[in-house]
Amino acid sequence: MLYRLFPWNPLASPDEPGGPLHVPRFDQGGGRHDNPDTYGTLYLSRTAPSPLAEFLQDYVGRPVEATRLLREGSPFALAAIDDDAIGRVLDLDDPSNLVARDLRPSGVATRARRPTQRLALRLYEEGVDGLEWWSTIEASWINVTLFADRIGGRLSVVGEPEPLTLDHPAVREAAEAVGVLLG
Repeated sequence: MLYRLFPWNPLASPDEPGGPLHVPRFDQGGGRHDNPDTYGTLYLSRTAPSPLAEFLQDYVGRPVEATRLLREGSPFALAAIDDDAIGRVLDLDDPSNLVARDLRPSGVATRARRPTQRLALRLYEEGVDGLEWWSTIEASWINVTLFADRIGGRLSVVGEPEPLTLDHPAVREAAEAVGVLLG
């Protein structure tokens, strides 16, 4: 199971803007594995708190009010996504995969975007559907990057996305992990 944080439009189909599987390529370019001229990137995690912690870490030192869980009037939601139909996702937490590609852990988990974007492009050209690596916030949280053109039509949303509130258990766990006070 994978989890995705996204600004939700309950009337949108999964692949449309506001849907849990929509890839907003026009808005990509600054993300860890973005290369929007070549592919669209779908960021997910194997644990629900991880994408929330990635989002909340920008608010360290400031209280987070409920309005932060909205974007342009749409609530942020957490979607569960079935990953059974995904093909080859390269595990960058596996030392043999790092050695085979002459990679160091520090080059995989760096916060510097250019090296991680180059790495993702290299892996895309290798033909994988995506990659997974450990969160820089909590190493036991595994994040997943999927290349949208490789996985198109193979993902399905499990149940309804959950609109987020400050009381949601995953929001609370993520806030605690990054040291954010919830309003």
